Amino acid sequence: MEKIDYHVVRSKKRRKTLMLKIERDGRVVMHVPYRTSEREVEKFFQQKRTWVEKKLHEKEKNIDGREGRRQYVTGERFLYLGEHYPLELHELNNRRAHIALSHGIFYLNRDHVSQARELFIKWYKERAREIFAERVSYYSEKLKLYPKEITIGSAKTRYGSCTADNKLFFSFRLVMAPYPIIDYVIVHELVHIKIKNHSQRFWGYMEEVMPEYRKYRKWLKVNGTLLDI
Repeated sequence: MEKIDYHVVRSKKRRKTLMLKIERDGRVVMHVPYRTSEREVEKFFQQKRTWVEKKLHEKEKNIDGREGRRQYVTGERFLYLGEHYPLELHELNNRRAHIALSHGIFYLNRDHVSQARELFIKWYKERAREIFAERVSYYSEKLKLYPKEITIGSAKTRYGSCTADNKLFFSFRLVMAPYPIIDYVIVHELVHIKIKNHSQRFWGYMEEVMPEYRKYRKWLKVNGTLLDI
């Protein structure tokens, strides 16, 4: 069963009930009374898990419906590591490389425009495997938290997750974001090896190892819809 991350907001106001909400960026947020125990929070989440999974699935289907907006024509711009690069249709000399990024320009073999989306996804996944492996290795040594394995997937609203047995999953779409955002998601999931929930202890440790994490989390909330292909 895939782990679903959720963020707990504790209210000091006279809130008597627990409430779950799915944000536009796919984050699962639970609003609870201030003194609610972590055991009660987790129990409530498990009671609502089927509903959460359904809503997340619906959200990803809706994003699927937005695909096809790309035209893959000269001048169209594509994100990579936080920068936009223009596309040019070209005759690539290397027949096996139908897409390439060189000198600030994405080159796409004009004979393969019909497969453009698949070629971009393949290219992004290859870059993601290289970059995420290096960043995970760096932060694993720094935090002394070691994942069992790393998998690159295609999730559209969840950029990273950590399973109960410490396997990390990352969406290739994250490689479109700037390095600090990539690092935030990687550190977030590594910390889940140590703390399996989003308790105050979790966020306290996040602040200790990455003091500006709130800024990066906000960036994802505001700009997450840009990480699309």
